[in-house]
Amino acid sequence: MTLLAQISDLHLDGSTRATRRATRVMDYLRALPRPVDALLVTGDIADHGTEAEYEEAARILAAPFPVLTCPGNHDARPAYRKALLGEAPGDGPVNRVHRVGGTAILMCDATIPGRDEGRLDAGTLAWIDSTLTELPQDAPALIAFHQPPVELHHPLPDSCMLENPEDLAGLLAAYPQVVAVLTGHAHTAAVSAFAGRPLIVGPAVTWTLRLPWEGSEPADRDQPPGLAFHVLSDDHRLTTHYRVVL
Repeated sequence: MTLLAQISDLHLDGSTRATRRATRVMDYLRALPRPVDALLVTGDIADHGTEAEYEEAARILAAPFPVLTCPGNHDARPAYRKALLGEAPGDGPVNRVHRVGGTAILMCDATIPGRDEGRLDAGTLAWIDSTLTELPQDAPALIAFHQPPVELHHPLPDSCMLENPEDLAGLLAAYPQVVAVLTGHAHTAAVSAFAGRPLIVGPAVTWTLRLPWEGSEPADRDQPPGLAFHVLSDDHRLTTHYRVVL
């Protein structure tokens, strides 16, 4: 069994509120009696994409387990690489594959600099294809990025979702070992389907999306930060549990 946690949309901006919420979630995860095998952070780590925000993120996200990240539309690749990953600044997509136990986790960059919509560009799609090709065909894989590839029935996230979901769906048809697709961005815990697989949307740390039938103001800032636990069993079945951190 592999146990993964997922958080998303921290929007660290130097404010006390953002810092406290992210710190509460990490304190909760670090105190678990059974530590997670890895934590996935699916984008919008910073709010303005400054080096100072990523320096704070690096401090808050420090943990005794692997922390795997991908950028969101509020993130800026050069500062993200320099201050969070400790790499040379660069403008290209930030794509990384990690092996956690027997599972490959592809953390993909679906961002378009300067825009809220997402797109897996040709280089990233080619990277996903080649990475999956090189992996053992009997080993499970997960793919994570920021913008959901399907409508979630709210005008805010649906106005800036992944623009080219059909490209990813076509690619995944050749790789049945991909167990699920994980995203963030929508600020709501949600489950749907994509390319014949579960699509799991992680809740946000900063604020929760109020759905149309819950009220007209989309941002509910009174809800506590949320997270997801993903349990991947030995038979490659994924089970997800959602929690809030009070």
